[in-house]
Amino acid sequence: MNVPEDLLYTKDHEWIRIEGKVGTIGITDHAQSSLGDITFVELPKIAAKIKQLEQFATIESVKVASDVFAPMSGEVIKINEQLQNTPEIVNQSPYEKAWFVAINIDAQSEKANLMTAAQYKQYLKEKEK
Repeated sequence: MNVPEDLLYTKDHEWIRIEGKVGTIGITDHAQSSLGDITFVELPKIAAKIKQLEQFATIESVKVASDVFAPMSGEVIKINEQLQNTPEIVNQSPYEKAWFVAINIDAQSEKANLMTAAQYKQYLKEKEK
C-alpha cells in the first residue's frame, strides 16, 4: 500500500498535501483499492466553501457510491477537471494525477485532527485485525 510521507491523512482515507496556505486533496491508495474501478467523480464548484471532516465530493465505482470528506476547511480554488472525463485515473494515480481539489486553507490548526503517514499506516494495520 502506497502511503506518501509528505501528506496528512483522515480516518476516512482522504489525504491533503499542504504547501503554504494551499491544500491539495484526494483519496488514498487504500480507498481507491477498496472502491474498485472508479466510474464517476462529482466535485464541488470553484469558490465553494468546504468544512473539515464534512462531505464535499462523491465518488462512484463499479461496487459502490461513496462520499469524500474534507481533511481541512477552506475555499476551493481549483478542481481537477481531468477526473470528469477520465475518473479511472483515481485507480491509476491516486496521489499524483488524481487529486480532487485545491483549497485555500482556513485554519492551519486543523492539521492537529489529521494523521501523519506513520500514524495512517498504523491505523490501516489496526483496521485489518
